Amino acid sequence: MKFFSKISFIFLALCIAFSACTEGFEDLNLDPNRPKDVTPGVLLGQMQYRFVNASMQASRNFTHELMQVDAPRASTSGQGLHRYVVNPGAGVWTSFYTLMRDVEDIISISDRLKENNYKAIALVYKSWGYSILTDLYGDIPYSQAVKAEDGIFEASFDAQKDIYLQILKDLETANGLYDDSKILTYGGDQVYNTNVLTGGKNVGIQRWQKFANSLRLRLLLRISKRDGEVGASEQIKAILADPAKNPVFVANADEAIFRYPGTFPYFNPYYNARTLDWRDGTYFTEFFLNKLNADKDPRRAVWATTVAVNGVQVYQGIKSGYPTTTEYVVGRNSSYQDVLRTLPQLGVMMTYAELEFIKAELALKGFNTGKTAKVHYNTAIGASMVQWGTTMPADFLTQPGVLYDEALSVDKQLEQIMLQKYIAYLFVDYQAWFEKRRTGYPILPRGTGIPAENKFPSRVPYPTYLQSQNAANLNAAVAKMGGDNSNTKVWWEQ
Repeated sequence: MKFFSKISFIFLALCIAFSACTEGFEDLNLDPNRPKDVTPGVLLGQMQYRFVNASMQASRNFTHELMQVDAPRASTSGQGLHRYVVNPGAGVWTSFYTLMRDVEDIISISDRLKENNYKAIALVYKSWGYSILTDLYGDIPYSQAVKAEDGIFEASFDAQKDIYLQILKDLETANGLYDDSKILTYGGDQVYNTNVLTGGKNVGIQRWQKFANSLRLRLLLRISKRDGEVGASEQIKAILADPAKNPVFVANADEAIFRYPGTFPYFNPYYNARTLDWRDGTYFTEFFLNKLNADKDPRRAVWATTVAVNGVQVYQGIKSGYPTTTEYVVGRNSSYQDVLRTLPQLGVMMTYAELEFIKAELALKGFNTGKTAKVHYNTAIGASMVQWGTTMPADFLTQPGVLYDEALSVDKQLEQIMLQKYIAYLFVDYQAWFEKRRTGYPILPRGTGIPAENKFPSRVPYPTYLQSQNAANLNAAVAKMGGDNSNTKVWWEQ
């Protein structure tokens, strides 16, 4: 017993000594450079960077090939987006859903801290991200998404109509939350300068509000075919009728672009891309470049390299959807300029040019935008030139092929608008494809190597891993939509 008493005494003494030695241990080992609490500002900047990286790479790797901006140098398997073969999950599903957790955290933290500007920004990202996801796949997890902390590990799929209705409500809520008399308390915003008041007003917050309403117009136009179900026309009219309450982009300075600073860790994701991966394996198409060549479009010099043909430097493209026996020689056709790998303005979410093209279409369809479709069309082209750092030639808008012809039928005028909108959409996620599905424009030539049974795709099939992770809800969604293939039309396209 004495032995055990001695052991107990020694153990007690050691505990007391250890307690004394570690008193204040946590305070001594706090990193003064790390925040004690998670604030919206801590999450915002990194989330913005990762979101736009995913969307910009999707544009380069998916939309450009499908929409005949570029094509691979060789494609011998019979597969490929340029042959209208869309593989399951070829999109931003995983990256966007991962980032939606950050969005929800910003919303909940902002509510707790009563930081409405952060909440409004997060609602815009939520709306922008989910609009892309649902336009890619159709019905998707939404109301139960990213709720693992609430015990929901297998989320149900919401109907696209319901998702759109909530997205539009969220954007309207965001519009009313913005307070341009305050800076962002915790900083973090890398899209607009929201940490400065000019004359008592936060211009950056005003631009976030403009983005929210410009995005509303994009999405309302997207679902205008289902107007009777959602009242899209009335909502469009309400936005246009009250620009003070519902401001939209009015200049290039307003556009929603994450401008890569080129400093660690915020580099353009193609910064270190090998030449082989960046341009030697992919060339611009004849369809895309021939239009730019015909118009002597100054944006060519920013986007494309030249090649020597008979001693003359020219912009030359390749065919899209070519036979499997075709293989183009390395270095003989135009590809992406290396300068694009470090170009700050490549992180596009929505541009002023797009907003003006939207207004051109709305004016064409009889909405009161305050200007004619032609004026909006011309303004949009000029805005795209500014966006890409080029100067528009004095006769550019009056030359054949660009001149807006108001004598044409409404459909032919729409075709003019959509062709120029398609060109201006370079590096803007999937929007050129979504708009092609909505309007039928631009009219793309069908390559001779595209099998007759391959139709122009209307959606991306769901990621295959959902069969093991969320099979019941996935199968219910597939049954409701009528299939899980690229020919299945989403709600707004039906």
